[in-house]
Amino acid sequence: MQITKQADYALRAVLYLARIDDGSKASTKDIAETQHIPPSFLAKIVSQLSIAGLIKTARGARGGVTLARPPEEVSILDVIEAIDGPILLNECTGNPRSCPFEGKCPLYEVWCETRKLIHDKLSAATFAYDNVQPVG
Repeated sequence: MQITKQADYALRAVLYLARIDDGSKASTKDIAETQHIPPSFLAKIVSQLSIAGLIKTARGARGGVTLARPPEEVSILDVIEAIDGPILLNECTGNPRSCPFEGKCPLYEVWCETRKLIHDKLSAATFAYDNVQPVG
């Protein structure tokens, strides 16, 4: 199991934004260059993160990108789910009726417990400086 490249790029972009001076805006060009993200890919990511309410964007000479909330209020899970959707591990954890073995599958509890552990860990890990070490 692996997050998508798009989610990985989104995490890098948010980490970059969490490390800039409070209230400062970053250009997408700077983010793309320093985080090694293809600019066209970053444009799509910025749009998705903005729709999810994780970042704010502004156009023009004074434009740029900034976090919409303080870094300690943005979790790794927030970013991954904004890009990839809910972490499910298996279809049955999101919709138990999708499985022909509904209610009788010995794997169902393992999938659900594992999903909860991952969910809890990623939601507890924020972009506050002491939670995630800087990159770049």
